[in-house]
Amino acid sequence: MKVVVCIKQVPDTKGGVKFNPDGTLDRGAMLAIMNPDDKAGLEAALRLKDEYGAEVTVLTMGLPKAEEVLREAIAMGADKGILVTDRVLGGADTWATSTTIAGALRNLEYDLIITGRQAIDGDTAQVGPQISEHLDLPVISYAKDIKIEGDSVVVERQYDDRYHVLKAKMPCLITALSELNEPRYMTPGGIFDAYDAEITVWGRADLKDVDDSNLGLNGSPTKIAKASDKVRKGAGEKVVLDTPEESVSYIMGKLKEKHVI
Repeated sequence: MKVVVCIKQVPDTKGGVKFNPDGTLDRGAMLAIMNPDDKAGLEAALRLKDEYGAEVTVLTMGLPKAEEVLREAIAMGADKGILVTDRVLGGADTWATSTTIAGALRNLEYDLIITGRQAIDGDTAQVGPQISEHLDLPVISYAKDIKIEGDSVVVERQYDDRYHVLKAKMPCLITALSELNEPRYMTPGGIFDAYDAEITVWGRADLKDVDDSNLGLNGSPTKIAKASDKVRKGAGEKVVLDTPEESVSYIMGKLKEKHVI
């Protein structure tokens, strides 16, 4: 069995968010982590490797520094890492991103493709299903459990207050929830192996069956009108009162003033 996991290096929002003048994220200036939903998808693939001997390839699109998450994935147990990077791919929205990743995936053999449900920097949940459309594959989204039955995959799909059990013949694509599992830690030996591993690097010329008009910022139909960091709140009004009774009276007065009560 061959499994490809699409992962993404995303900004660690705890360290603050920075933007370019055109409204896109300045990814090179921010601390970065592996997207949580993608890490859960990777763990699912690694469990298939443990149980069935699956070969796990991780693929990411991004700046050259995105190699870091590929090495993290290899340190966790993945077999191969592929980085898709090229200046012409920068500024891509979900359509251009999924077009690029699908073009890279056409170079690979796979039984199963796993992506995260969504990335914490965009929260669209569009890229995984779009990849499946580009590659004409069945897709099961919001996976909370994955099992293999012969040449098919059986997935518990989260849906509001219940779940669906869906079965699809491979090859197919699954999008994983971060709640799917608890990802394993890197091992010391895995870290050494990861930094000795050779990362395959592909550019625009390596993408199959894609048109330049669908790539990068120029190929992105979604345009950002305005972007900013989270709004900073002021200190607010500070009041010092002597007794609990005065405090209650003050608060009740404010609630009435704002028509809360």
